[in-house]
Amino acid sequence: MFRAMTDQNTAIRIPLDLLPADGRFGSGPSKVRVESLLALGATGTSYMGTSHRQETVKQMVARARGGLAALLDLPEGYEVLLGNGGATAFWDAAGFRLVRSHSHHAVFGEFSSKFAQAMREAPHIATATTLESAPGTHPALAAVDGADAYALTHNETSTGVWMPVARPTGADADALVLVDATSAAGGMPVDPAEFDVYYLSPQKALASDGGLWLAACSPRALGRIDELGDRWCPASLDLAIARDNSVKDQTYNTPALATIFLLVQQVEWILDQGGLAWASARTRESSGVLYDWADAHELATPFVTDPAIRSPVVVTIDLDERVDATAVSAILRANGVRDTDSYRKLGRNQIRIATFPSVTPDDVRCLTACLDHVVDAIAR
Repeated sequence: MFRAMTDQNTAIRIPLDLLPADGRFGSGPSKVRVESLLALGATGTSYMGTSHRQETVKQMVARARGGLAALLDLPEGYEVLLGNGGATAFWDAAGFRLVRSHSHHAVFGEFSSKFAQAMREAPHIATATTLESAPGTHPALAAVDGADAYALTHNETSTGVWMPVARPTGADADALVLVDATSAAGGMPVDPAEFDVYYLSPQKALASDGGLWLAACSPRALGRIDELGDRWCPASLDLAIARDNSVKDQTYNTPALATIFLLVQQVEWILDQGGLAWASARTRESSGVLYDWADAHELATPFVTDPAIRSPVVVTIDLDERVDATAVSAILRANGVRDTDSYRKLGRNQIRIATFPSVTPDDVRCLTACLDHVVDAIAR
């Protein structure tokens, strides 16, 4: 049985010399670098509170689109589209303009399941099939007769499993590969030749705020948008409208300007450090510190048993029943170390820690020292 949370537990104090310099480890919204916030404040009256149709904002959108294209090393002919609503809205948009009639989904956690559910419920989609595996694993996506769109998640934020981005062998020649990259983009490598749409919300590895979606689209995906242009679609979810506005470096309706600004700050910072290769090495280093800690501690175990598919950006660690993970997260929060809680629907005695590029490996090392202190104090 878990040891119950008590006032004594919450009173546990972590020595100051163990604490990280920045205690934010949330899986989304994630740590936003202080430098980005200061840069936003320094714009004064020149950016925030101005029309999104004016040059100051259009230039920022251009930097966001161009920066993401550079970060992902997109080939010629690919376009970065953007619109309001986040990845959840993009699932519906994809149903109107990217899926003809049959989508096939790799389902291995909360977020990968939601796109499949959205397509099953859409009256204009004839078939939405799934290939599922248990949380902590991922399925091997294979070609399915008649599927015109394959959906997979590069990194399942709810479970801490990553899945390779690859076109299914034997898929129809014009079938699209749609990849949810919300917690992967900016922290994990990817080959653009293996996807047609790599879409995301920027509040995770790209260290911005929510409410916006971005999608790197191949020429084949852009052609599908035109092909399905006669299908009725709400204007706010119409990817043709989003494309026509995006290439003009604007959005169809008013975006959150701060979100775009913070996104640009993060993307350009990663590019300045060495791009996706640098970011990927950094996230592997940080996550490796945590996996090594869990492997070595008698009261902790990495949730994902196969090291080959353990996420480099979202680490999930099961705790022994002698230690209540909820209590651990509460004590850490009381000491300024925040957002280590497990994903609520997974229902495990678990902590979940983001190791996105903004999180420093040194702070992760400090976190393991804090975990040693707290876990040992509770288990005594």
